[in-house]
Amino acid sequence: MKILYFLYHWLIAFPIFIVLTALTAITTSIGSILISYDFFGYWPPHIWSKLTCWVFLVRVKVVGKENIDKKTSYIFVANHQGAFDIFTIYGFLGHNFKWLMKKSLEKIFLVGAACRNAHHIFVDDSKIAAIKETIGKAQETLKDGMSLVIFPEGSRSWDGKMVEFKRGAFMLAAEFNKPVVPVTIEGSFDRLARFAKQVNPGLITLTIHKPILPGPRGFNTKQLMADCRENIESALHEENKGLSKGER
Repeated sequence: MKILYFLYHWLIAFPIFIVLTALTAITTSIGSILISYDFFGYWPPHIWSKLTCWVFLVRVKVVGKENIDKKTSYIFVANHQGAFDIFTIYGFLGHNFKWLMKKSLEKIFLVGAACRNAHHIFVDDSKIAAIKETIGKAQETLKDGMSLVIFPEGSRSWDGKMVEFKRGAFMLAAEFNKPVVPVTIEGSFDRLARFAKQVNPGLITLTIHKPILPGPRGFNTKQLMADCRENIESALHEENKGLSKGER
């Protein structure tokens, strides 16, 4: 079976994924420029993500979808176990959103341009002026049911466990007084870990927790961060709980 899947992965699934990615990036860019970046920034990648999971024989189970309203703007914060987190959220969260992503991702061929044209927000934390610009873009985005998705760890897990959170997502919640929704992704590390060369078929569980209101301006962002982490960790398997011992 392993040999059969190896052949399927590299001779069928991976080539299909490359073609799907290129077509999705081109469709997203053209549609975002000519028609609507809110529509084309979500629906083509949404379909791409579902097809990617299907092609690589990855199933996604969603828990807690009733906890969110499509007409409400949220700041979603999720743990980042592996590469399939992107497909899991895009394909199965069920809410239109923009990514808050690393500036370096803008350099990816076709994909970076698609993200830029779709008005996802690239974060450059090397300059104060750039940080202020990010806050301005985020404020403009969080309206009419549009949300933000952030990985507060900043990068993928080294061992399936979470590293320490960065405060940026929670400071944005305080600044704009938007509800924060903790999201747990469990199983993505087993599907395609940070240094894995091949996807492993199987299940990913996406748990959407109840929104947490940030409270009045000047509230304790550390407490919000701790509450979100506790919620996310509660839906992880026992071996993935606790602080990662990997690079921080």
